[in-house]
Amino acid sequence: MDAGMKQLLQSLVEIETEAEHILLARHQMVENDRIRNGNREALTALRKKARTTKSSVPSPFEAIMKDLEGTGSRPLVEEICSTCGNHDSKEYTWMMFPGSDIFVRMPFHAVHTVLEKDQEKLDYETKKLQSYVKEKSLIISDKGVLADRVSPGVVKSLVTLTDNSK
Repeated sequence: MDAGMKQLLQSLVEIETEAEHILLARHQMVENDRIRNGNREALTALRKKARTTKSSVPSPFEAIMKDLEGTGSRPLVEEICSTCGNHDSKEYTWMMFPGSDIFVRMPFHAVHTVLEKDQEKLDYETKKLQSYVKEKSLIISDKGVLADRVSPGVVKSLVTLTDNSK
């Protein structure tokens, strides 16, 4: 094999490897979304059981202001869980651990806390994967693989777009 053919073969192997990494990352993003949807459904069910919504429980600031009105020997800050609300946080609730077939009975507060932490972790992982997919797409585009369909300049501008609507 001559040097040109070896270089072409090496380039094709690199592109194929990058494309495989993109496909694996996208598959993991779909899996994360599936788990996040299940967590969201479970958290909604727990909030219904506790008769709360994300905004129905007063903030700690509102609790402080209410306590300041009636001066007494009570503590100024009373921690209020936005999911538990007035619901008994020690009431046992069944939960299936993610990624397993194991059911456990845990206190209500612990169950929703585990789900919320898992949700935060999945959100973070999904954002990392999205950045990874963008980076790999840009690498493939820079190698000219998509040039016949989309110019590298257009791909670069799409990949570097950011959402500032917060």
